[in-house]
Amino acid sequence: MFFGKLLAGILGLLVAGFPGLIFGVVLGHLFDRGLAGVLGMGTADLEKVREHFFRSTFLLMGHVAKSDGRISEDEVAHTETIFQQLGLSDDQRHDAILLFKEGGDKDFSVDATIQSYLLAGGAHPALKQTLMMFLVTLALADNQLHSGERSALRQIGNLLGYSDEVVEELLRMATAQEQFHQHPGHPSTPTLSDAYAALGVSEDATDSEVKRAYRKLMSQHHPDKLSARGVPEDMLKIATEKSQEIQAAYELVRKSRGTGKSG
Repeated sequence: MFFGKLLAGILGLLVAGFPGLIFGVVLGHLFDRGLAGVLGMGTADLEKVREHFFRSTFLLMGHVAKSDGRISEDEVAHTETIFQQLGLSDDQRHDAILLFKEGGDKDFSVDATIQSYLLAGGAHPALKQTLMMFLVTLALADNQLHSGERSALRQIGNLLGYSDEVVEELLRMATAQEQFHQHPGHPSTPTLSDAYAALGVSEDATDSEVKRAYRKLMSQHHPDKLSARGVPEDMLKIATEKSQEIQAAYELVRKSRGTGKSG
């Protein structure tokens, strides 16, 4: 954090010369400390959160994939697609595969993994939401949700502080949002009902309610905000894709209502 010291120092120098520079730097330092407090963590802490987010994500992905008794070819393919989307280095890919396999072991502890994640800084709502998004997306990779996967997601959601009802709503929204995903060679034709479900609102919602839901979802998946909270840079690509799906759903609703430009 140096923005406050830099700006206040320059202003102090221009107004009162060298004494003003000293006063400005001191004042800016106090501003920077306050800003760091707002963000809630320093650089070292942020890197720690990113490491735990990466580790927890792939451990829990392996657990969810194996929860229906076997890891399907679609789930393996989806995980490989995630590796490619993230642009993981060879070392990162190797680590991710090992974590994925570890999460599928019968002795894997979901409770311990979640507790470690939360204690490392993952308790922020944006981080919990993003983690659940990754896991729900994997569970729906083969276009069906097995009872074991549902139970695993509910367990993880409960440990993160979500009720079963909230987890089910996330599943409904993710299923609908997937209809707006652009798969090369496999174009989808989402319906207006899919669009409303993707936004998490009913078809009789007011224009204001629809826009509020859209803006909330876009804020939750904003790359800058997620990065500031500890989501690894490479993993932001998934959130960006999710934002595009939400945008497409909102556009379909907006056009059906004739409500003008989005925003």
